[in-house]
Amino acid sequence: MTEAWIIDACRTPRGIGKYPKGALSEIHPQHLGATVLKALVDRNGFNTADVDDVIWGTSAQVGPQGGDLGRMSALTAGYDVTSSGVTLDRFCGSGITAVNFAAANVMSGMSDLVVAGGCEMMSMPLRRSAGDGPPVMDRGNLELRAMHPQSNQGVCADAIASLEGITREDTDRLALESQRRADVAIREGRFNRSLIPVYRQDGTLALDHEEFPRPNTTLEGLAALKPSFEALADMAIDDSGATYRSLILQKYPGLNIVPIHHPGNSSGVVDGAAALLLASPEYAKAHGLKPRARVVAMANQGDDPTLMLNAPVPAARRVLKKAGLTVDDIDLFEINEAFAVVAEKFIRDLKLDRDKVNVNGGAMALGHPIGATGAMLIGAVLDELERRDQKRGLVTMCAGGGMAPAIIIERI
Repeated sequence: MTEAWIIDACRTPRGIGKYPKGALSEIHPQHLGATVLKALVDRNGFNTADVDDVIWGTSAQVGPQGGDLGRMSALTAGYDVTSSGVTLDRFCGSGITAVNFAAANVMSGMSDLVVAGGCEMMSMPLRRSAGDGPPVMDRGNLELRAMHPQSNQGVCADAIASLEGITREDTDRLALESQRRADVAIREGRFNRSLIPVYRQDGTLALDHEEFPRPNTTLEGLAALKPSFEALADMAIDDSGATYRSLILQKYPGLNIVPIHHPGNSSGVVDGAAALLLASPEYAKAHGLKPRARVVAMANQGDDPTLMLNAPVPAARRVLKKAGLTVDDIDLFEINEAFAVVAEKFIRDLKLDRDKVNVNGGAMALGHPIGATGAMLIGAVLDELERRDQKRGLVTMCAGGGMAPAIIIERI
C-alpha cells in the first residue's frame, strides 16, 4: 500500500453566517467552493484532467447546496470535465471524512491525485428541507427514536456537562482562551499561508479576513449571557408531547440537565470552504509536487447517539492505536469546539497538555462552517506544525448521530 501525501491546503476566511449581514452570505456556495479549488491549481500548477475525484463535504445538501456541490464547484472553478466529483454528508464530520476518503483512495492505489474538502453556507435560508423547526417525525423516525432517542445538540452538550461535572465557569474560561488564542494567531499572521480571499463574480472583494472573532470578549461578558438551550430543552417537538429533554431522560433517567451553553461558549455560525490536494508519491515525484505531510492513520468511531457529542475521545484512541502511537507522540491536537464541553471533556479524558490543543483558537472564536470545518482543521494543524517545526498532528470532531472521524498527519 502506498502513502497518501498532502501537497497543499487552503481555505476561505469564515464569514458571519447570517443573511444579509455576513460578508459571504450573498455568495453562491458553488462560487465559494470554486474559490478554494481554483486556488489549489493556482498555487500548485497541476493539470486538473489528472484529478481522479473531487471528494466534498456538505451537510445540508438542499437548495443551492444540493445537486453534488463538489462536482459543480469543480466545474465552476474551471476544472477539466474529466475530473469527477462527489459530495458526502457525515454532519459536522464531513470535511474530515472527505479527506479520509481521498487518502484511502490514494493509499489503495486506485487514485493518484484527489482533491478533498468541503463548503457550508450557514447563512443560507432553510438549510434543512423541514426548515429550522422540530424534526418531522414520520414512522421511520419514530421507530428509530424508540431505539435511539436523539435530542438537540445544544441540549446534549448541557447534558454531558451535567454528567461530567463540567461547570459554566469551566466552559466560559475555555471560550475566553479560544478567543485569546485566535486573536494572537490573527495578529501574528499564522493563518496567512492558507487563507484565500473571496471575490464576488464582478471581481470586487467580498472578504479577506476572519469576520467572526470577538477579541474583546471577557469572562464577565460571557457570564452575563443567557443559556441558549434552557427553553429549547422543554419545547414540544411533536404531538406526543415529547421534548428534547425527555429524549435524553429516556436513556438517562433522573439526570438534572443544567443549562450552561450559550453563544459565547458554543461554535459560531459562519460560512466557509476549504480544500486539500492529495497525491501518491509516484504522481507527486513525476509532476514536481512537493509534499507537506503524509497521512499516518484514519479512523471512524460511533458512540451513544442520545448524547451525540462524545465520540471524539474514543475516535482519538482508535486512530492512535491504528498508528501505533500514544498521545505523547502527538505534537498538536485539533478538536472542534462544537460546544465548549466537547473540547473540555476531550482534554480531560485524554489527560492532554492544554498548550497542545487548539493552539490558535477554535470554533468558539472562529466559527464552524459544518461541512468545511474538518478540512480547515487539517490545514490549520499542518500550518502550525510547520511554523513550530514539529512533526505530528491529530484532528477529530463530533458529528450528528453520535459519530467522530479522526486523522493523524505527519510532516514530510
